Amino acid sequence: MNVNDRITKILSHWDLQDSEIHPVSDTVWQAGDRYVLKQYQDPVMLERNLKILKILDERGIPVGQVIPTQDQTLYVSDEGFYYFLSRKLAGNNLVQISNIRETAQTMGEVIAELHLAFQSCEAEEEFWDNHLLDEMNGWVREYIEKSDGKYIDREEYENVVSRLAEFNDRLPVQLIHRDVHFGNFLFSEGKFSGYIDFDLSQRNIRLFDLCYFLLGLQSEEEELALTEKEWFEFLEYTFKGYEKISPLSKPEKQAVPCVMECIELLFAAWFDHAGDLVCARNAFQIYEFVKEREDAIWQILFYHSSVFP
Repeated sequence: MNVNDRITKILSHWDLQDSEIHPVSDTVWQAGDRYVLKQYQDPVMLERNLKILKILDERGIPVGQVIPTQDQTLYVSDEGFYYFLSRKLAGNNLVQISNIRETAQTMGEVIAELHLAFQSCEAEEEFWDNHLLDEMNGWVREYIEKSDGKYIDREEYENVVSRLAEFNDRLPVQLIHRDVHFGNFLFSEGKFSGYIDFDLSQRNIRLFDLCYFLLGLQSEEEELALTEKEWFEFLEYTFKGYEKISPLSKPEKQAVPCVMECIELLFAAWFDHAGDLVCARNAFQIYEFVKEREDAIWQILFYHSSVFP
C-alpha cells in the first residue's frame, strides 16, 4: 500500500477519504483545505500533544482544534502508527521578515501569552519535568567527557554549568513549548495566527523558549541570513514584547547568556551523538558567538542600549 492509499484509509475514520491529500512533511498531511492529519510512533508524545491542544483550545488560544473520529475517538492507530486530525489554522510559516522590530516584538508577546496559558494547563494536568540544569549535569556532561575536549574542555564546561546552577533557584519553571521557531508559529497577512506542534512541551525554565528562539535565528538551518546587528535587534524587541505581557526578573535577565550557552552545548552534544557534525559545529559556533558577546547582551537587556552606532 502506497502512502496516499494509507492516508486515504486513515482519513476514512473521519469520512474524509475523498479529500485531496497534500503532504506537508513525512508525518503531516493536509486533507482538503480545512484539516491536517498528523502521524506519531510514540503514543506518549501523541497523548501529550492532544492534552495540551484540548486545554489551550478551551481557553481560546489559537491552536488547531482536534476533530474526533466518527466513533468519537481522538485518534486512530494503524500498523504501529497513531494519527489525529485537527482543524487547519489560517496562515503559514514566516519565511521573510520585512520589519524586524515588529516581528520580534510580536514573537515576544505571543511567547509570553502562551506561557501564561501554559500555567493554567499545569493546574489541570501533570507534565514531564526536563530541567535544563539536570540535562547539563546528566547526559550532556557524560557525552562531553567522552568526547575528550572535542568541542569544549572540561574546565570550561564546568564553569558554564556552575553559572547556571547559581541562577537555578531564581529561574521560574513551568510548562514551555520547547520548540519555538518560525515553523511552529503561524502568520497570516503579516499577523500572528496560531501555535502548532507541542510534541516536545515539558516543564523547564521559561527562559528556555525565549533563548531557544533567538539562538535559532543564528542557525544555518533557519536561512534568514541575519546580520549581527539585526540579531541584536531581534533580541531587544523579542524581550520587550515578552515583558509587555509578562515581566522578567533581574536574575532571569542576568542568566540569559548562560542559558543560551548551555542550550548550544546541549545541541552540540546532541548533534554530534547523532552523527550530524555540520549541525554540531554550528551549535558550538553559536555558543562561542554568545560567549564573546555576553556584555553586549546584558547591555541591551538592562539598559536598552544598542551595541551598534
